[in-house]
Amino acid sequence: MPREVIERMNGHKGRVVWFTGLPGSGKTTLANEVEKEMLQCGIRCVVIDGDCLRKGLNQDLGFSEAHRIENLRRAAEVALMFVEAGFLVLAPLISPSESGRVIVRQCFQQEDYTELFIKCSLTECKRRDPKGMYRLAEAGELPNFTGVSAPYEPPVQPDLVLDTEKINLQHCVETLANYLRLKTKKLNP
Repeated sequence: MPREVIERMNGHKGRVVWFTGLPGSGKTTLANEVEKEMLQCGIRCVVIDGDCLRKGLNQDLGFSEAHRIENLRRAAEVALMFVEAGFLVLAPLISPSESGRVIVRQCFQQEDYTELFIKCSLTECKRRDPKGMYRLAEAGELPNFTGVSAPYEPPVQPDLVLDTEKINLQHCVETLANYLRLKTKKLNP
């Protein structure tokens, strides 16, 4: 079925929001809260979480640069299938390199893609350390960990920036939800 027909049936356009940021910056937390908000508004939405992909589809990949790029490419292909099915896709993945994010962006039409930088200092991410991974990485038990033994390159020109160190979760949810209501352009059935 053509995408336009699906979007008309859904009552909204499909698109992807690609979240990038350091581990512990709040990407997945924000994506899960925004998903709830969008579903309550009648917008078909799905979260494609990087950690979940690593446990399933991408379990064969390590954390070398080549494997990180392949992880992003596979995630982008999954997201693209949902976008073409008329979903709003929220994709919280660290996406540590600009080159990886360029590959992701090229998978989508410009009007279907938003790069969202979840800004948070390394100091604050280490303080939060929700999964204890920074502690393990600093002890040498987790090699190639972004922010400790592997680099993170902040985006040069993200479409949107939310600073989770300075802005509380509810305000970030409201800001992103309002942005997405405009971008999905609720359609008349």
